[in-house]
Amino acid sequence: MRLLLTVILTLSLHAKERIITLSPALNEIVYALGMGSQVVGNTEYCLFPKETLSIPKVGGYFSTSLEKVIALNPTIVLMQKNNHKLQRQLSQLNINTKMIEIDTLDTIKTSILELGKLFQQKNNANRIVKNINSSLETIKNIINNKKILIVFGHNISLSKNIFVAGQNLYFNQIITQSGNRNALQSKRKGQPILNMENIIATNPDIVILLAYSLKEKGLTREQLINPWLKLPINASKTGSIYIENRIYAGIPSDRLALFLDDFKIILQDYKEKNLLK
Repeated sequence: MRLLLTVILTLSLHAKERIITLSPALNEIVYALGMGSQVVGNTEYCLFPKETLSIPKVGGYFSTSLEKVIALNPTIVLMQKNNHKLQRQLSQLNINTKMIEIDTLDTIKTSILELGKLFQQKNNANRIVKNINSSLETIKNIINNKKILIVFGHNISLSKNIFVAGQNLYFNQIITQSGNRNALQSKRKGQPILNMENIIATNPDIVILLAYSLKEKGLTREQLINPWLKLPINASKTGSIYIENRIYAGIPSDRLALFLDDFKIILQDYKEKNLLK
């Protein structure tokens, strides 16, 4: 009898999860933790790694199909905050959920460690966080006290509203930890909208345009950079307008370390440009 109980306990501890991930970042983290084979559903926006493309889709983040989630019989559904309605619906159906916060560097790293503990993948979680911390160290003090503006979207004209990184997101922390400052000094959260006059007023030394899938959208780098070069800002005077077109740049997952490596290259390029002048 004791042997039977031991076997049952062992099997339960190693029973396979049935995980549904409701954001690209959470999906990537789960795969990076080594739990990809146990993902049974995700959203149409989950594109990496390539294995995830064949996973059943349950809709978008804010358009999740409750019926599709139920049909997949998950043991846990992972979601980011602001999806409380769905969480309540799933809880009422006795479906286990976990709300994950990944807005800042601290919450990104903490969430990776929490998921590592939850899925018994502590070593992988520790390795991921170590990689992020190592990359953060490499961006420090390459240049100092420069104003950096991070811009979202494929803006071929600056006459329309421009979304930028506010001061409560991990992008802002990356800028400050590098020894520089966000060109937008504002209490507005998330991705504040600026017009051309606002942009000129920030007068950034460096502009980083997060615009992935240029080719797919039929755009060239010149189409995005040229409008900025016409502005009377420091970045245009030194030609310090950069495009980051990797999709991972806007996803707060384990691949944050890759964005930090790209950010380091931008800082080094700026430093070299200005040493030559």
